[in-house]
Amino acid sequence: MNLIVSGHHVAVTEAMRQYVAAKMDRVMRHFDNVIDVNVILSVQKLMQKAEVTVHVRGKDIHVECVDENMYASIDSLVDKLDRQILKYKDKTFAHPHDTRKRQTSVEE
Repeated sequence: MNLIVSGHHVAVTEAMRQYVAAKMDRVMRHFDNVIDVNVILSVQKLMQKAEVTVHVRGKDIHVECVDENMYASIDSLVDKLDRQILKYKDKTFAHPHDTRKRQTSVEE
């Protein structure tokens, strides 16, 4: 997993980077087939915004959250992302698709 943390109108400190990495470990426990994670932390007046784009096989999952505190924003962002990842995982593993060769035809 490649984790990229960047800031928009905010200096991303090492503490923020480590906090985001620690929180993303929770998501990786549920689903380890993540290719890239791109986190953008931004400040707009008094609101702190955190957004993440997770690239998994065949899909990009985008989640964003706004709060007055950056750490609270990251916490709620990870909660939302965890729900989205579990939803994606349930959809992909609930309906396995057989290849065209292995499917039985109606005529047989």
